[in-house]
Amino acid sequence: MTPALASSDSDPERLHGLGDAALLFLRQGNRSFDAGDFAAAERCFAQARREAPVHAEPLRLHALALHQLGRAAEAVALLQQAARQRPDDALIQNALGGALGQTGQGEAALAALRRACELDPGLSPAWANLGNALAMAGRTAESEAPLRRALELAPQLESARLLLAEALMMLGRIDESAAQYRELLQQHPHSGQAWWGLANLKSVRLDADDVGRLQALVRRRDLPDAEQLTARFALAKALDDTARHAEAFHAYVDANALARRGFRWDAAGFARWMEHLRATFERSAFVPADVQFGAEAIFVVGLPRSASTLTEQILAAHPQVEGASELGDLGAVIREESRRRARAFPDWVADAGAADWRRLGERYLERTARWRERRPRFTDKAPANWMLTAAIRRMLPGARIVDCRRDPLETCWSCFRQIFWREHEYSYDLGDLAAYWHVYDAAMRHWSAAHPQHVREQVYEALLADPEQQTRELLDFCGLPFDEACLRFHEAERSVRTASAAQVRQPLNRDTARTARYGALLDPLRRALAR
Repeated sequence: MTPALASSDSDPERLHGLGDAALLFLRQGNRSFDAGDFAAAERCFAQARREAPVHAEPLRLHALALHQLGRAAEAVALLQQAARQRPDDALIQNALGGALGQTGQGEAALAALRRACELDPGLSPAWANLGNALAMAGRTAESEAPLRRALELAPQLESARLLLAEALMMLGRIDESAAQYRELLQQHPHSGQAWWGLANLKSVRLDADDVGRLQALVRRRDLPDAEQLTARFALAKALDDTARHAEAFHAYVDANALARRGFRWDAAGFARWMEHLRATFERSAFVPADVQFGAEAIFVVGLPRSASTLTEQILAAHPQVEGASELGDLGAVIREESRRRARAFPDWVADAGAADWRRLGERYLERTARWRERRPRFTDKAPANWMLTAAIRRMLPGARIVDCRRDPLETCWSCFRQIFWREHEYSYDLGDLAAYWHVYDAAMRHWSAAHPQHVREQVYEALLADPEQQTRELLDFCGLPFDEACLRFHEAERSVRTASAAQVRQPLNRDTARTARYGALLDPLRRALAR
């Protein structure tokens, strides 16, 4: 999201009615907000609210700081209060749309952002936020127009150009996406995010000139952490593209070390939790009343970078299947139930009966209904849903689960070369990656053996060796008739919201293995995976 404007010093109307004390705290808060010290800004804006409890502007500014601190639900409550006082205020509606989006209220967020654009057609951040919200909702084609409108109003608006470049990538317009990233680098040569966006177009190669510019960029000491991180990953990709593999390896190690700051993934704790989850489900018997319930859904799971996007693209080329890409609805339904029961998942599983699981399945299908408006079946390609295989079997006993597998060394190394902005903390350390893979492998082999009619291993290397036979078997597993269009998956017109968006627009490429180029440098990962 493009940040809403915080400062209101230049707009006396917004400050009308505030006393001197409230104004002082607002100005102090604005300075802290502009400096990126959101905790200090929040304290100042909270004090301003105490001085003027019902004034809309302290409410708006306090909400902006809360949003930046990850407290979006609190921000929504304040902004709704502010909107009741000033229903025709574009800045409030823009901020409300951003906060609603963060709390998962997508349709309400779109309504607020559209309202902001209507109220002030010249407010470029609102147009950018509307475009982003549409893209996040899977409506990528619709997002292009508001993003271009934002750039017409503010050609230097970095966030809008980043969003437009990403949207074009998702739509398969790779050359246009690359051009937008290059334009952004002309305007903002120190934008690590633009460099990473360009590098993340997997079919675009960076050259020796790019290497030099990136090496100079990462030496800068004034780059914010996010820009330094993205620039380092882009440099590693550029070194790889120019066949400087030893340098690329060490650049990836440095980039991942920076990404890993601030958190530690607990491999042993994760293994214990997965064993607890498996045992909890095994202890509670379950017989579904309707074994076909949920057959509309096809879950595509596995580790990232294991050809899950390719598998979904093959399925989405079928005339009966809508490719929904990475949906968060399954996890959201589980979290809703955990909040309702005031118990963490999977601790409440033993107390859930057939009616509960049916209710949860119905809730999931309700949340995903729009993906069945044009076609009767749909894919949910969130790789980490492999952890919820047992829950899927109870919620949606008719659903199919496709477990995407690729050579584990290639998979883990590919993950190490990727920035995952959330959820994949294990991916920034080769030892953690190997540990995660072992837990995944054991769990999915267990569930595949327990549910052979509903869980299929889709092996990438087998697909490369015999595309037609593997595609026929995949479609048969999903209960779909064979269709030649699935062999021409790269021609399917749809939004692909993953790092593989450029690759799946091309025919199958058998030359995708990369680890051999790194030789003995990857021996520690090889040994960890072989244990």
